[in-house]
Amino acid sequence: MTWNPLPDESSPSFVIEDAPAPLFRDPVFDGAADPSIMWNPELEEWWICYTQRRANVGTADKGWIHGSDIGIATSDDGGRSWLYRGTLELSIEPGHNTYWAPEIVHHDGTYHLFVSYITGIPSDWDRPRDIVHFTNDRLALEGWTFEGVCDLEHDRVIDPDVHRLDDGTWRMWYKHDQEAVTVTADSEDLTSWAPESEPTLEEPPHEAPIVFEWKEYYWLLADSWDGLSVWRSPDGDEWTRQEGRLLDDPGSRPGDDWQGGHPDAFVVDGDAYVLYHVHQSTDEPHAQLDDTGRARQTALQVAELGLEDGWLTCARDAYAE
Repeated sequence: MTWNPLPDESSPSFVIEDAPAPLFRDPVFDGAADPSIMWNPELEEWWICYTQRRANVGTADKGWIHGSDIGIATSDDGGRSWLYRGTLELSIEPGHNTYWAPEIVHHDGTYHLFVSYITGIPSDWDRPRDIVHFTNDRLALEGWTFEGVCDLEHDRVIDPDVHRLDDGTWRMWYKHDQEAVTVTADSEDLTSWAPESEPTLEEPPHEAPIVFEWKEYYWLLADSWDGLSVWRSPDGDEWTRQEGRLLDDPGSRPGDDWQGGHPDAFVVDGDAYVLYHVHQSTDEPHAQLDDTGRARQTALQVAELGLEDGWLTCARDAYAE
């Protein structure tokens, strides 16, 4: 959700040097993935919203990666500790359905949740996937009102990220799931969307685009399944790809010995951080293989971003013990 502070919000802190590694593991299914972070000004605590993958479910098909809710972890001490609070109460149709990759935007007193949605618990990938819209007057577990399905022309769309451009337009970056490219749609009101017909970014194939502003640029990070690919832009329209990737080499902290996936980014007091998930070692108790050859279990990690010669860096081991 690429949190950026609003002028009327309380001032949060994030103490990167005291953040645990892993930052958080889901205590129910041990599959915390696709994280988004936001400051909750009413409660004065950080909220991480994430896909609660059912990593410890014994099915051999794709059922384990479907059927997920949106989990919530909170921190009231600057990121030093995290508490599992349950899942968002979301409802579109009866039954057990699938929610992935949440994105929350706060505007004019309303919280807007955009999330990937799949009916039921499919055993394979061959099902329609939509991005749906909920609203709430608080950042809370309950009270979310379903506003509708975003009209994005395709029925295989996931991983929304919404950011406001300098001219006031809201832009959504998302993955066309069948082609593994980033497509955009613009809105004036966060409700009606005008999608572009051509991809914004194509190479390398990727998913989970997220956009944030830092050091006079728009930055876009995406999971290219070999670490995070990076692009920068002066205006959010024209993008230049960074030569190297982030989080492609394993880290040395506990649970961080694999490439980073599906990120979010946030800026606090001028410092930028990346939040990401990591597939765990197959030595994990009850581990089953994911498509990557690692365990289905995923843990969340956080690292500080830097800038060198105008491009992003990330020292994921900067605070390793």
